[in-house]
Amino acid sequence: MRLWHPLLLSLAFASSALAQNAPQAGLNEEAVPAVMQRAVDDVIRPGYRNAQQSAARLTTAMKDLCDNGTQQTLDKAKSAFDDTIRYWSIIEIVQTGPVIQDNLFEHILFYPDRKGVGLKQVQALIAKADPKDTTVDAIAGKSVALQGLTALEYVLYGTGSEDLTTQKNGFRCQYGAAVAGNIQREAGEVVAAWEKPDGVQASWKHPGPQSQDFMDNKEAVTALLGILVHGAETVRDQRLEQFYKGKDSTPRPRMAIYWRSKNTWKSMTANLEGLRTLWQKAGMADLLPPDSKPIADAIDANFKSLLETVPKLNPDIEVATSDAERAKLDALLASSRELITKISDDYGSAVGLSAGFSFSDGD
Repeated sequence: MRLWHPLLLSLAFASSALAQNAPQAGLNEEAVPAVMQRAVDDVIRPGYRNAQQSAARLTTAMKDLCDNGTQQTLDKAKSAFDDTIRYWSIIEIVQTGPVIQDNLFEHILFYPDRKGVGLKQVQALIAKADPKDTTVDAIAGKSVALQGLTALEYVLYGTGSEDLTTQKNGFRCQYGAAVAGNIQREAGEVVAAWEKPDGVQASWKHPGPQSQDFMDNKEAVTALLGILVHGAETVRDQRLEQFYKGKDSTPRPRMAIYWRSKNTWKSMTANLEGLRTLWQKAGMADLLPPDSKPIADAIDANFKSLLETVPKLNPDIEVATSDAERAKLDALLASSRELITKISDDYGSAVGLSAGFSFSDGD
């Protein structure tokens, strides 16, 4: 299941005049090649490499836990899991390119599971405890709900997880190790695709007739804008509104991603770090006209505010959504919506582009 249908890379010149006294719209096309190169070499490729390497450490930690189920090895496995959540969440914002081919994204992260179907599948597989389901190959051939981070979170934190320290090489642990190995392998496939010199990295760095992705600079920039907008919408729609839609709604804390491991806000923080890294390291502000610096400053300030706020929220989502804490979430909702507007409307208009999007939440 995809969070969204694949990003449609479309381009439309701003069709209406900007407000009086607003900066003149116009893309700085001379800056595009350098921006695309930095996006690929300084953000996307290292991001996937970090996620794959973290998954490799997680696989090792899970195998150690299975061989020697002590509180120490369990703590190390959980720490490695937290580490993988962080590195995956940073690069998770890039939901275009190789990661959306062959459902690779869903193999790593199946979320949201609105009706609990995936959870039931994980519980049923653990209850059945078939030794055949303890290899990477076996897991890779099953439902996406059984082979990614949310499945592994249940192994480590869900009902019955005490078995991890009472049963040496028990089924639950071996299944978890296989899931970790599958995440490592899937991430490795994405890394391999981006590392191929004449593959997607060359296509992204050199828009034009020779590119398989972008026929010109404007399409390439629209793709980067799409990553930012969709990523910001993920933070709002899939990370926050999935369980809290505002003060007049009933919170659903157990719909929050990674609520069992208390990684909800850590993941959201990493999502925001990934977006800011793309914005800053790629130098996307360089694409703005010279008189549009206030737009870049406003986006920087919004990122700074969000990244200062989110890590301070209570990691226990039940507590975070209590009446006493809801004002903080209301402020977060407002700030996340503001970020989307600044990127999509203000920045997009200033560079003379509008991002064309087609996405669905799976309903």
